[in-house]
Amino acid sequence: MSRLPVRKTYKLFIGGAFPRSESGRTYDAEGANVARGSRKDLRDAVRIARQAGAGWSGMTAYNRGQVVYRVAEMMETRRAELAGLSSGADEVERAIDRVVWYAGWADKLAQVVGSANPVAGPYFNFTIPEPTGVVGILAPEPPLLGLVSRLAPVLVGGNTAVVVASEAHPLVAIELAECLATADVPPGVVNVITGLRRELAPQLASHMDVVALDVTGADGDLAELERLGAENVKRIVRGKADGQSPYEIEAFLELKTVWHPIGM
Repeated sequence: MSRLPVRKTYKLFIGGAFPRSESGRTYDAEGANVARGSRKDLRDAVRIARQAGAGWSGMTAYNRGQVVYRVAEMMETRRAELAGLSSGADEVERAIDRVVWYAGWADKLAQVVGSANPVAGPYFNFTIPEPTGVVGILAPEPPLLGLVSRLAPVLVGGNTAVVVASEAHPLVAIELAECLATADVPPGVVNVITGLRRELAPQLASHMDVVALDVTGADGDLAELERLGAENVKRIVRGKADGQSPYEIEAFLELKTVWHPIGM
């Protein structure tokens, strides 16, 4: 007697768990019923990301790099699944290599972005990079490599993230979330919402606790998102969907200047 295979249910990823949307809604994407996240789901994700921020930013940069590298290890074990939900093996391999590349920058940022500044007086003056806070990400295409390219710089800098996955190709984002859930990433550091961009993006742009918004994957509504973000002086970042640079990390950092007397 033949059996029916158990089909995977693609849910949201919030606070380290995989809940259904509070609305109970789904939508069809890539031949699957996918959770259609609501505005309340997104607000919950932002609240949890903010709570997770102190612990994540408080880790040493070296330890954050180890956790991000562990994400690459988990992706490597799921290469076949990730390839089946993206454009193929090449995209997966490039995405894994990109995570490894950014993981290596975690404990080197302070030396490159920060500085010891010359001053005319008996003081030390240092510029130190610090995380911005909760970052909203509108994931671009390609669905895996684009998401990894925008998410990794945010995490390496010590920020937390609320991701709105690709509307047309959301499945690989949830597959990646399963890698995050088993990679020692603390709950709430990354949250992934699937659903309709027209409902979720404006909410993310206007939320007062989201301090930066990555609009690399914005679909023609950039001007409106910038207007909503401007109401609370939100940092708007438009990066590269397929690129890697330490300055992609810097875009989500604040620079703090510290003065200290010499000899004390």
